[in-house]
Amino acid sequence: MTLPQSNIEPGDRQTEKDSPSGNMVWIAGGVFRMGSDHHYPEEAPSHRVSVDGFWLDRTPVTNRQFKQFVKATGYQTFAEIAPCPEDYPGALPDMLYAGSLVFVRPQSTFDLRDWSQWWTFMKGADWRHPYGPKSNINTSDDHPVVHVAYADAEAYAKWAGKDLPTEAEWEFAARGGLDGAEFAWGHELAPGGAHMANTWQGDFPLHNLRLDGYERTSPVKAFAPNGYGLHDMIGNVWEWTSDWYAPKHEADAPKACCIPENPRGGREEASYDPCLPNIRIPRKVLKGGSHLCAPNYCRRYRPAARHAEPIDTSTSHVGFRCVKRTKPAE
Repeated sequence: MTLPQSNIEPGDRQTEKDSPSGNMVWIAGGVFRMGSDHHYPEEAPSHRVSVDGFWLDRTPVTNRQFKQFVKATGYQTFAEIAPCPEDYPGALPDMLYAGSLVFVRPQSTFDLRDWSQWWTFMKGADWRHPYGPKSNINTSDDHPVVHVAYADAEAYAKWAGKDLPTEAEWEFAARGGLDGAEFAWGHELAPGGAHMANTWQGDFPLHNLRLDGYERTSPVKAFAPNGYGLHDMIGNVWEWTSDWYAPKHEADAPKACCIPENPRGGREEASYDPCLPNIRIPRKVLKGGSHLCAPNYCRRYRPAARHAEPIDTSTSHVGFRCVKRTKPAE
């Protein structure tokens, strides 16, 4: 598969806001219980993991930040480039156009297992035009950038002198010090009726009651931070991690001495979708859920939740944040 290539190098082009002393939070690391045995099968088994300390972006990367990156480098995202026919054998020529997947609310549904009822591959949809060519981000500088494929997130991270977090790093940070809690803020989805993240309230995909105040993405600091001072670790947009997807976690270590340290996920060759044996596109792990996660469809607004995403796919509900693995100055 041909993915966007760039000659982007890390350097001194980041703004002060992007430095560890500004828009990043130091997470001291430690041992925690990763995954869950009580929800979706891909989250199991729950197991102990150790991670070293790291810096993590306080929020997902915003449209404002991504604009700075594109202005400095001239980078074109995957969604802005027409697909190469050799990468998609059998595809109709008139379907090989630049675009991205956009959520479009249907009038009715017949089977919640068929996501094609509400996802449309829309020509002209990209990070500048999140809901199609007639849309824009003119008033959305503080919203998370979307329609970024894995290579796009990786290119931004490299430019910023950072990396993408592993699944273990991301989940440890999302828990905010509440090891074993159901959500990033405790054991209740909406404690006292207060919505703690941008998710879907109502009958997905038909009716969003917007009790949290938002229909689509929200500004990255619209909701209170978790215990580590991180915003939007749950809801708003899914976030890329650097780990290849595996359908389940490894078993828990029998002894404390054998707990995995800084695990790096599965193997690329094992990440392909077994339901699509003729389409060999590797998949990475997404974390955090999005504004489209709903109780009746996708209860993945939890730190343990995970989702497989092909690296060539961009959508209107996937973004990212970055990590830096240098210790703070003494």
